[in-house]
Amino acid sequence: MLSLKKITLVQFKNYARADHRFTQRIVGITGRNGSGKTNLLDAIYYLCFTKSYFTSSEAQNTRYNTNGFRIDAFLDKDGHEEHIVCTVKDGKKDIALNDESYERFSQHIGKFPAVMIAPDDAEIILGGSEERRKWLDALLCQLHPGYLDHLITYQKVLQQRNSLLKTSPAAGQDLLLDVFDDQLIQHGTPIYEWRRNFLPAFIQQVQSLYDYIAGQHEVVNIQYLCGLHEQSFAQLLHANRYKDTVMQRTTGGIHKDDLLFLLDDHAMKSSASQGQRKSFLFALKLAQYEVIRKHKGFAPLLLLDDVFEKLDQERVSRLIQLVSGADYGQVFITDTHATRLLDAFKEKEAGFQLVEME
Repeated sequence: MLSLKKITLVQFKNYARADHRFTQRIVGITGRNGSGKTNLLDAIYYLCFTKSYFTSSEAQNTRYNTNGFRIDAFLDKDGHEEHIVCTVKDGKKDIALNDESYERFSQHIGKFPAVMIAPDDAEIILGGSEERRKWLDALLCQLHPGYLDHLITYQKVLQQRNSLLKTSPAAGQDLLLDVFDDQLIQHGTPIYEWRRNFLPAFIQQVQSLYDYIAGQHEVVNIQYLCGLHEQSFAQLLHANRYKDTVMQRTTGGIHKDDLLFLLDDHAMKSSASQGQRKSFLFALKLAQYEVIRKHKGFAPLLLLDDVFEKLDQERVSRLIQLVSGADYGQVFITDTHATRLLDAFKEKEAGFQLVEME
């Protein structure tokens, strides 16, 4: 089991300094809006992923009128104490595990797995394809150490290829494109295989959890949309070469993949009710949690932001019953009402701690 024992925040978002100790498996975080509940969850997420869940800008993670921040934490991982320090100062970022700084932040990903469920997650269903790829990539990075390295290199090569396509055609451009194509194939093909092989079994877990959370059976499905289903990556790039030159960008590849979420064979984005979409979203994230738990052999951290405001009472009750069970590890859950948290967990066997923000 993975559990967070202590965290210290210095100049992170709205915090000047804060120290928190966690002694129980279920941690409720309560306080008025703007008190820093979500920011505390985001700091925990940062420990696990070396970045914020909500923004890619370190400036937005830094307290106003300061030049950096520090997150210092002690975790217990299967009985071993682990010390993580994340610092950003004057634009320079450092992540250290047990006093050893990483050469590459990607080396940290997957060591301390976590799953976040937050209000903005609706964009996974309602937003563009990039949101769905980001969600799937974040999951697969925690399962396969090589996935993130392939993805990072693929994105760099893609950027270089697109820059070349934006320049005026010149002698040798086709030869350079051939070189970039070989690199895209080398790093993109394993990403495609991981994505394709992962989804069939995962869909079954999503279905089971959807039925439980929704309290009824409706058929949900996830279709993986990819140009590589019908042809190899080399064939796709060759067929698109002229189009890419005209459009001045790489028009086909795994960076264009999408996931189609279906409810009774209809696109969930346009046909599902708000309640159905919320049930599916929670099922998606909790299936992600279960997959990571089984793969790692221990339970990840689960971060639940404002779930009482997003679900009706029946769905909340089923969710609380689920995360209080033996299959779940340490859970952090925020709410503006302390009494609502206390009432939700008072009869559960899992230990409960309430953290009140000022």
